[in-house]
Amino acid sequence: MILLTGVAGFIGMHMARRLLAQGMVVVGVDHLGPCADPAIKARRLAQLRHAPGLCFFQLDLAEADDVETLFAEHRFECVIHLAAQTGVRYSMEHPHECVRNNVVAFANVIECCRRHGVGHLLYASSSSTYGANRSMPFSEHHGANHPVSLYAATKRSDELLAHSYSHLYGLPTTGLRFFTVYGPWGRPDMAPMLFAHAITQGRPIQVFNSGRMLRDFTYIDDVVESIARVAERPAMSNPAFDPAQPDPATSHAPYRIYNVGNQEPVALGDFIAELERALGRKAERVMRPMPEADMLATCADTRDLQQAIQWAPSTPLATGIGHFVRWFHDYHA
Repeated sequence: MILLTGVAGFIGMHMARRLLAQGMVVVGVDHLGPCADPAIKARRLAQLRHAPGLCFFQLDLAEADDVETLFAEHRFECVIHLAAQTGVRYSMEHPHECVRNNVVAFANVIECCRRHGVGHLLYASSSSTYGANRSMPFSEHHGANHPVSLYAATKRSDELLAHSYSHLYGLPTTGLRFFTVYGPWGRPDMAPMLFAHAITQGRPIQVFNSGRMLRDFTYIDDVVESIARVAERPAMSNPAFDPAQPDPATSHAPYRIYNVGNQEPVALGDFIAELERALGRKAERVMRPMPEADMLATCADTRDLQQAIQWAPSTPLATGIGHFVRWFHDYHA
């Protein structure tokens, strides 16, 4: 039995579909809080409601007693923790909510994993943890101790908590640093959805740093495939780990960090142009300076992921945008 948190979220819904199609029994949890668009969350959940093998609970993971009850009533072999308070800019406006949903909730989940003998905790981290790092492509073996947003700091906090639990209790933990995930059923607050709405409605879009920001756009199906494969391979200790020169990606404990990205950074201006082609309409662009909490560029080094699971994301941007736009038209028909 698998526990999947954030099941009504963007990645969570697609992950649940994958697991259920494989015939697995999934306990899906989601807060269904007001911070995200409640309409799309409800419609994502409706895609799963009648799937055999799914048991859904509306649950606030920041409430320790409720999480303990959930774990006491079910025996989970693996926990895939995708629930989070997403959004770099949202975290600046709601810092306490971000810490509560990203750090307190994670602490409750990992403690219950320890207490109830879970075999593998796989959790969502973020490329934003690389922060002020300018060495491209980002490698898991780089340090990630200079986050430039509160959201990134909470994700890095989760990674550090995970290592402590792996070291103290032998709990296998794997963190996946996702790089700008996009696709059907995507988050309403991210660029693909915001831009698609504005372009189709003839409204201007805000373009930061003259469109010269680089992002490693990663298609949702590639992310799901990565999660599914990594979930089957619990983290193991690194016998070559050298405490005199500690490797941030591995440990003497069963702890691992992997990048999940497409390895091909795209300029924001080029991304908009691809979206314009798929939509068949031009965007009116309003230039804005780059926000302080944003990163200038992201690019994933996925060699470790490739070696571990014999696979890595590779969907071309044009293909992914095409799938997204077809879904967008159907959803808003």
